[in-house]
Amino acid sequence: MATTAIPAKAREVRLASHVTDVVSEANFDVVEVDVRQPGEGEVVVRYDYLQVTAVMQDLMREDADLPMPTYKVGETLWGFAVGKVVASNSPDLAVGDSVEGMNGWQEYAVGPAQSFWKLDPNLYPTPEHYLTQGPTAYHGIVDIAQVREGDTVFVSGAAGGVGSLAGQIAKCLGAKRVIGSAGSQKKIDYLVNELGFDAAFNYKKGKVVDNLRKLAPDGIDVFFDVVGGEQFEAAVQAAAQDARFALCGALSGQVGDSDGAFPRLDIMTAIVRQIQIRPFATYHTPEQIWAWQQNFSTWLKEGKFVFPHTIVDGGLKKAPKALLDLLRGKHFGNVLVKLT
Repeated sequence: MATTAIPAKAREVRLASHVTDVVSEANFDVVEVDVRQPGEGEVVVRYDYLQVTAVMQDLMREDADLPMPTYKVGETLWGFAVGKVVASNSPDLAVGDSVEGMNGWQEYAVGPAQSFWKLDPNLYPTPEHYLTQGPTAYHGIVDIAQVREGDTVFVSGAAGGVGSLAGQIAKCLGAKRVIGSAGSQKKIDYLVNELGFDAAFNYKKGKVVDNLRKLAPDGIDVFFDVVGGEQFEAAVQAAAQDARFALCGALSGQVGDSDGAFPRLDIMTAIVRQIQIRPFATYHTPEQIWAWQQNFSTWLKEGKFVFPHTIVDGGLKKAPKALLDLLRGKHFGNVLVKLT
């Protein structure tokens, strides 16, 4: 069995209690556990980066109705992470291989080699580039909204993990104008100056519909919605004929706005303008993941795309706060916690 130094103990994060309102650090339990040796066909992985996402708050609710496994009290949280194999008792993975796994709220993971994905070191500049919500953004923009050349696209929550990718994907597909909403001037500058959005506005200042009509006087052809609430209602009013809406999330309802998840739909306007409204939630198929990875890699090499992300230092103990700060809108892009 090939191996490098493995610690006797390491930390992991478990669910201490279900979330009933908004997640807090009291819902997490950071514990120290033994790190066992790998059995036949198993490997030990030291995780270097963990990705935290907004949906994790919903996974912590006892009554969550989601197309993915929810968290259980007393059990280790799951989440995507990348790291290196430090011990191998399998011919499929060697010590030093970079891998991705789904059980990332822990410093070391032990399991069958087949439960980890070996990463192609030539696909991206760093292993961290694998930790994006790209398949979600790509599927929503390409398959659901069907963005095409000449479209005017509006992305709500555009500085977040999904929105920051969705807007760039739309530009790469030939959208004429991409508009984003965000909650601060710093994020607006980030969208326009670094991610290549054509325009952005602060949804906290003025009416959203007035901002949209100013920035898209001919109407929006596509709405990629991560937020819901007032921004959804405004997009209906600002929609062009035959507009396509891809509903990806309702973040305003996740962070304390009880009306955010239940926006009003102006049915007559939707009928007259023949707006196509398509909510989507899906497990990502291998084909969707492959399509995103190949295009992301190509766009990066061509200089057409920026990897939008924030790295939170401090190790696994900082992961709960990183999630809380993400939900409070303090981070840009995909949020990665540096574990080593």
